[in-house]
Amino acid sequence: MTLRIAAGLGRLRPTLEVPRAVFLLGISFALVGVAQAQNTTVQENQAAVGMPPAASSGLSWHGITLYGVVDLGFQYETRGAPFSDYLAASSADIVQKNSRRAISGLASSNLSQSRVGLQGTERLNLGDWASVFRLETFFNPTSGQISDALKSLTQNNGRTLDQQNTNLDSSVGGQAFQQAYAGLSSPTFGTITFGRQNSVLADGIAQYDPNAASQAFSLIGISGVAAGGGNTQDRRLDSSLKYGMQCRTFRLGAMYKFSNANTGANSAYELSLGGHYGGFSADAYYVKVKSAIALSPLSAAQVTELPALSYSVSNSLAATVSDNTTFGLLAMYSVAPLKLYAGYENIKFVNPQTPLAAGFEVAAYRIAFVNNMAFPHERVLQVYWAGAKYSVNSNLDLTMAYYGYHQSNFATTAATVGCSSDVSGACSGELRAVSFDAVYKLSKRFDVFAGSMYSGVAGGLANGYVYSKNNIATTTGVRFSF
Repeated sequence: MTLRIAAGLGRLRPTLEVPRAVFLLGISFALVGVAQAQNTTVQENQAAVGMPPAASSGLSWHGITLYGVVDLGFQYETRGAPFSDYLAASSADIVQKNSRRAISGLASSNLSQSRVGLQGTERLNLGDWASVFRLETFFNPTSGQISDALKSLTQNNGRTLDQQNTNLDSSVGGQAFQQAYAGLSSPTFGTITFGRQNSVLADGIAQYDPNAASQAFSLIGISGVAAGGGNTQDRRLDSSLKYGMQCRTFRLGAMYKFSNANTGANSAYELSLGGHYGGFSADAYYVKVKSAIALSPLSAAQVTELPALSYSVSNSLAATVSDNTTFGLLAMYSVAPLKLYAGYENIKFVNPQTPLAAGFEVAAYRIAFVNNMAFPHERVLQVYWAGAKYSVNSNLDLTMAYYGYHQSNFATTAATVGCSSDVSGACSGELRAVSFDAVYKLSKRFDVFAGSMYSGVAGGLANGYVYSKNNIATTTGVRFSF
């Protein structure tokens, strides 16, 4: 089972190499740093990008704000695999097929994704319109590397489960910028942006997850399945046009990803409609992704075929392709000092209408092997969660949450039709997680936190888990935000 937090066919490769892009971004930071720090709130939905709210955040100069998060902690897993220097979370946090022994170490981005970014707004001589932009880079403070989950996959090409370290698919594939967009914004008419940006559904997950898409304490945070409408690669979308508008108590969101192909393969569109009344807020979502991609390391047999294909083992991956349709309903109720959260998604996977041929690239990685026939019968994955956040006082928050996946049976053989055991990955199955965590604010910018998350698999979702079917990940750490 591949879990986790869009690259893919038609997704743009970075036009700058990472070192050069980071260098240019660093110069921009230096220019901003010479300006006097001002009391300004980082805009554009901090919750949607995993940043903690603050009354005063960032360094601003002429409408441009430098902001960032550094999140670092110590984690102990009862059943895990050696941590990765490149995966954004360092560890898997939930049980995986290669989870085989107790392990501990330093982990990155537990409560929030570590990042640095620039964002800005400039008033226009056009009514209440302003121009907006954002550039944002993810990094791993444990290793100093740009976050690159796809490199964590290629490092395990050809390895058996007992030889693997932590590796997960993700839309965070070593790009210079995880968000890079610009657009126009008006309090009257809404905001429209174009570029690489979070999906509308990912924004909703961050808002309605009691753990705000935390990677150490949230199943739907560490796994991008829910936020990506079935595949973590679609948690962020390249070449996308996004629109959002708030009208009194109602709001509307829409997004379209251009396919860069005449066939429409790899295109996507998302719609959301919601509102709030008093302490209650809810949003409904519809997402359709064509030729969605899930990535995995190469098997030993596939590695032996690479020389004939003239592909490099350090740069090649395997992909499963599907057309996905998602319906979701997310809600929250707030009555101080308590906030209650709940969410449900129904995700359908079918074989792609437009099959993809091997040889395309995701970020900077070559897809050497493609499976377009993984779902001869429709697969349905139901994702659900509920939780509560209690503010003991202005400094201390306690959060408890329950998350679950339920997979329908989509088997085709006589021996497995209707099965609910782990004999096949097509049998019906479950993945469940429960977490509890506490966050204490020592200052406006500095938090300490601690908590645990239990995860367990059963039935078809446990197929291939030969070492353990459950894990408890306990994490404590610090987060500095500016």
